[in-house]
Amino acid sequence: MTEEDEPQVTACGGHLEAIEKLFARYGLMLEPVRNSDRIPGSFWGEPEAGLIADRLYVREDTPLHSAFHEACHYICMDRERRALLHTNAGGSVEEENGVCYLQILLADYLAGYDSAQMMRDMDTWGYSFRLGSSRSWFEKDADDARKWLLEAGIILHNNTPSWKLNS
Repeated sequence: MTEEDEPQVTACGGHLEAIEKLFARYGLMLEPVRNSDRIPGSFWGEPEAGLIADRLYVREDTPLHSAFHEACHYICMDRERRALLHTNAGGSVEEENGVCYLQILLADYLAGYDSAQMMRDMDTWGYSFRLGSSRSWFEKDADDARKWLLEAGIILHNNTPSWKLNS
């Protein structure tokens, strides 16, 4: 596959300051990586985001949805897994659903981006949901993900972030 054939999604370039500010609220530090360098802690390989301890590694060409997905894993995992975190976030199916839901919610808190664009990027990249699109899943089939996030104290009943990590 050539670069021209790859799906076009929003990249982190131009958003680094805003990403850093958003995820600093959770104690997650952004570590920008030069475009020519490998991304530490990237489970899927370049240009996907990497995660080691409380550090989120991205390049300018890293898909924004990837940075959000990894950051949301950090937010959603429990304290014990967070303390040992290196590359593979792991987690249950319920947690993974919570991660996808949270990344859509948090997109509205990044200047110049929003949940609608996040869902388009997720669909373009190839996230798959039973109802065919991330929007359909989020609006009609994600009650379990929302419930999981509420029970973990990660979101509030009005569907806004609590700005707290899962414990």
